[in-house]
Amino acid sequence: MDIRLIALDLDGTLLDTEKRLSQRNYETLQACMRRGIEIVPCTGRIWQGVPDFIRQMPGIHYAITINGAVVEDIRTGKVLDQKKFNVETALEILELAKSFRTMYDVYAGGLAFGEARFMDHMDDYGIPANLQNMVRATRQVVPDVISKIRELNCPVEKINYFFGDPDERARAKRELEKRGDLVLSASYPHNLEINTPGATKGEAIMRLAGHLGLSREQTMGFGDGENDVTMMTMSGFGVAMSNGMDAVKNAADYITISNDEDGVAEAIEKFVLS
Repeated sequence: MDIRLIALDLDGTLLDTEKRLSQRNYETLQACMRRGIEIVPCTGRIWQGVPDFIRQMPGIHYAITINGAVVEDIRTGKVLDQKKFNVETALEILELAKSFRTMYDVYAGGLAFGEARFMDHMDDYGIPANLQNMVRATRQVVPDVISKIRELNCPVEKINYFFGDPDERARAKRELEKRGDLVLSASYPHNLEINTPGATKGEAIMRLAGHLGLSREQTMGFGDGENDVTMMTMSGFGVAMSNGMDAVKNAADYITISNDEDGVAEAIEKFVLS
């Protein structure tokens, strides 16, 4: 297997439950880099929201962020590819959020914006305790995100809805699907991540591979969440974590052990470094 690009989801995949990078996973990534294999963080986060120990790792040259909305050369800061909402569509989706019992926030201009009225009550919206600190650390708190987007008047990368009630999530998903012009996914069972068409992790991997002159067969993707399914189906070799959602595992070429057992290292050692 001639793998030259490995795309890695972070939360629930490369990082353990406590958001740490294990020594075994770190050493495995370093071994890949020494062979000239591109290690590409592939996340729903903005780049500024990626942990410093990933952002500052020598040998990482590219990142796929915001579920594939942005593909960036992190050495130069140059955006190689982007798929964003126009501001009018983004405002429609944010206004629609008022129809549901949901917390919502928005990514625009490489930043994430949230409201204090939501940040102070994340338990009510199904956000696990181990994610709440990350949410607080990566959102800029503004009085009103809709007003902020009107003020910025710029394209929007992603909108998040969060739900305490799974029935309300299902109702919102049905309403959003009726539009026919959105990509809906989730990184855990209580949220909806809303992107524009083309902004999927799998499509972004293919666009980056094309930029680097690599074939589909030379790419490998790792993930655990619903927003990682396209990584399984579009990469040359898709690896799901055993802790992942059934949809990811069903789409994968291989299911490795969990993120708390160094599942990334296990699969890379088996299929790439052996």
